[in-house]
Amino acid sequence: MAPAGGRSGAAARGCGKVPSLTSGPRTASRRMRLQGEHAFEAPRQVVWEAVMDPEVIARVMPGCKALERVGENAYQGAMKIKVGPVQGEFKGAVTLSDLDPPSSYRLKLSGKGAPGFVEGEGTLTLSDAEDGGTKLIYDLEAKVGGRIAAVGQRLLDSSARVIARQSLEGLEAQIKARHDGGETAAAAAAPSEADFAGRFAKGLAAELIPPERRPLAGGVAVVVLLALAYLIFRSCG
Repeated sequence: MAPAGGRSGAAARGCGKVPSLTSGPRTASRRMRLQGEHAFEAPRQVVWEAVMDPEVIARVMPGCKALERVGENAYQGAMKIKVGPVQGEFKGAVTLSDLDPPSSYRLKLSGKGAPGFVEGEGTLTLSDAEDGGTKLIYDLEAKVGGRIAAVGQRLLDSSARVIARQSLEGLEAQIKARHDGGETAAAAAAPSEADFAGRFAKGLAAELIPPERRPLAGGVAVVVLLALAYLIFRSCG
């Protein structure tokens, strides 16, 4: 088994009617599309086993409180979300279909909670890279509604990209930890909420601040976002 390490890229786009902040929990909605890829320095079978392990996914997804298998290729979980002024817990289900191990599957997800609701479906594909590693490609379309949709398309898209990137980087670290020290080491390598908060703040700053303004605004923005992220994650704890 080769150790993991890699690089990722992501792009998202969305469209939809701009909702009123006073809209009811299911009257306002936005459509999103999240696409991207990530390169792992690990064999395809190893990456496949990791993405099919609910314990691993629960460790690497920011805000994930629980994820458990409830049937064949069916999972239920809970996740705490904070986007702009909206925060709360989503409870939902994920179902996998069209499995082609260790190459691809389709997924369908649905969740709801105080912040609103999310419904989506997409694909995850693994292929062999020229360097002996693995390339992961994801493509997800989702509908988000309720109060969380009122934060604005830009903040919603940016937050989704940052969460996707953090999750893939966390998966990369989990695979490497498993290779180096087994399951115990992988569990110990799972990031804390403070780690998630700091990385989320930096990632969101990079998404929202134009490149030409980052040398001047970046330092101050990151400090402010770090402070906000700390308060967010503490209040969600």
